[in-house]
Amino acid sequence: MATNGRNFPAQRQETQPGKQHVMNPVPETGHPEYKPANKLQGKVALVTGGDSGIGKAVCHCFAQEGATIAFTYIKGREDKDARDTLQLIKSAKGSGAKEPIAIAADLGYDESCKRVVDEVVNAFGRIDILVNNCAEQYERTTIEEVDEQKLERVFRTNIYSYFFVTRHALKHMQQGSSIINTTSVLAYKGSPTLLDYTSTKGAIVAFTRGLALQLVEKGIRVNEIAPGPIWTPLIPASFKEEEIESFGSEVPMKRAGQPSEVAPSYVFLACNADSSYITGQTIHPNGIVINISSEFEVKY
Repeated sequence: MATNGRNFPAQRQETQPGKQHVMNPVPETGHPEYKPANKLQGKVALVTGGDSGIGKAVCHCFAQEGATIAFTYIKGREDKDARDTLQLIKSAKGSGAKEPIAIAADLGYDESCKRVVDEVVNAFGRIDILVNNCAEQYERTTIEEVDEQKLERVFRTNIYSYFFVTRHALKHMQQGSSIINTTSVLAYKGSPTLLDYTSTKGAIVAFTRGLALQLVEKGIRVNEIAPGPIWTPLIPASFKEEEIESFGSEVPMKRAGQPSEVAPSYVFLACNADSSYITGQTIHPNGIVINISSEFEVKY
């Protein structure tokens, strides 16, 4: 991946959410060595922010494993990525799965979350797997730059949506269902330039652990994934060009991960045959050993 001491060509996207189809290189959605085994046959999965990055890779893996897929995206800004993902899922879906659907929604608001859940249930009758994954982030040099409006926007997308979607989805989930949340290595390490984003990721850790305890008697498992530096549209839409060139080089593996290297962890947590005795836990696909006293900074 690295060329002339760089991990990626310099690039920058000026708006969020970022667009996957214009990235160089385009993130790897499917791992060439991945072997599907019908682990999610007959299941219905809702993936928020599923049009690109980790969400797209999760949708692809779930479809390969036999699940029926619904995912969300932002209308007007992620339309092409959503169409590309929809076509990819259709090509990967098993014979027993229903046609996938893409739903445009800003999940920072309760009424949008309810509408999404209602649309999924109207189409498929239930939700077996919920992946809360949508996120946005912005570099801020100091806490003084984080005003009320900016703070609310990031919290609405990154944690409000997790509460809202889950609250409505639970009415249509049953024993054996699985909820998987996407947090970040930064919830454990912190970041001086992503303070509001990192705070939401810490909230997701607490949300996951508390919800797991709340739902354990209902037989619904709640876990989370805490990725490290992964090459997704969030990166060129967040960081400066010179930071993109070296993105991922600060970790011991000396490279960023690909969405395809993270998605199988979601399959593991979604599959009762693999993880039925696991709840309230975190998987760390981050390319590093987490060490709070480490001298290097991880950007994600």
